[in-house]
Amino acid sequence: MKDEFPRGRTAIVGAATHGMGEAPGFSSMDLAAQASVKALAQAGLTPRDVDGLFVATPDDFLSGLTLSEYLGIHPRVTDNNRTGGSAFLTHMMWAALALTTGQCNVALIAYGSNQRSAAGKLVTPFRPSVFERPYKPLNPASSYALAAARHMHEFGTTKEQLGEVALAARAWAQLNPDAFARKPLTMADYLGSRFVSDPLSVLDCCLVTDGAAAIVMVRAEQGPDHAQCPVYLLGCAAETTHREIASMPDLTVTGARLSGQRAYAQAGVLPKDIDVVELYDAFTINTILFLEDLGFCAKGEGGAFVSGGRIAPGGALPVNTNGGGLSCVHPGMYGLFTVVEATQQLMGMAGDRQVPGAQLALAHGNGGVLSSQATAILGTRETL
Repeated sequence: MKDEFPRGRTAIVGAATHGMGEAPGFSSMDLAAQASVKALAQAGLTPRDVDGLFVATPDDFLSGLTLSEYLGIHPRVTDNNRTGGSAFLTHMMWAALALTTGQCNVALIAYGSNQRSAAGKLVTPFRPSVFERPYKPLNPASSYALAAARHMHEFGTTKEQLGEVALAARAWAQLNPDAFARKPLTMADYLGSRFVSDPLSVLDCCLVTDGAAAIVMVRAEQGPDHAQCPVYLLGCAAETTHREIASMPDLTVTGARLSGQRAYAQAGVLPKDIDVVELYDAFTINTILFLEDLGFCAKGEGGAFVSGGRIAPGGALPVNTNGGGLSCVHPGMYGLFTVVEATQQLMGMAGDRQVPGAQLALAHGNGGVLSSQATAILGTRETL
């Protein structure tokens, strides 16, 4: 069946974050609501304008109902789909379809988590399956460590190459006043950091923070009414391959290979056309795997590709320009923050970290333990 995704027929007109890093005294829903109001205000809208609501929080399985009540709205479309960090990009896909078929007129996609101030760890920890329990994995780190170890074994990827990912993320974070971790980071610091689950050390792992993000989507023809530089959704696709890491078909290949292929085809672009890349970097190995699977380099060449500052400020390919989950923010599920940063880059709102002339951006979400992948291609008016 032909993919009939509505290329460029919907636009993001507001994108905001709130409570980045630490926000003591606020619930996850408080934070999501604050980010939502900020994103709506950017677009000249209020909560009462929202008739499509897409939300998932880590501690409320009825968050679609809760946020509706919190904002005092009665949306016609509500989606609480949970696939982990990829959920919010799948929300974008469904929001685009709902908008273009007239099911709603203003779609709000939101997320919030107080995991740092509430618990200092993942609010909903990963529990090993009955098959994995005898090995006492420290999940999710141990699952990602398996992927990293396999990549190192099969392709010769080195610890220093994983370190290049961490150093690049920190260099971008130093340009971002909202980033949580901005202290300078050297390769010696990285190599000397304590191990969490071999071969991953603490600096291979994402932050534990509070934070919220929200975006507002409308039909493309309404875009200029709400934003000086609307950002258009050109393609969006998802792929699920497994639940537990033991069932992953190949530890070195993720579902991003197929979600990316479909998103590129929908958008009518190629990896070489992308100006800015925002990836879900829960662990350093994620960035290497996704750069390979999304076509920026060949399988097995990701370690060499990120070396020499290629993805850092001033490098050939700007990746995770806000500092990513490794150095900017990671409140349990990071996916929506990739979209906010991509949008702000294309709107020219990124300040000192702004990529000059950016017109095409890729945002990618990851859920579970490399289980669910979702890819979105965003563009400025010139790309329509």
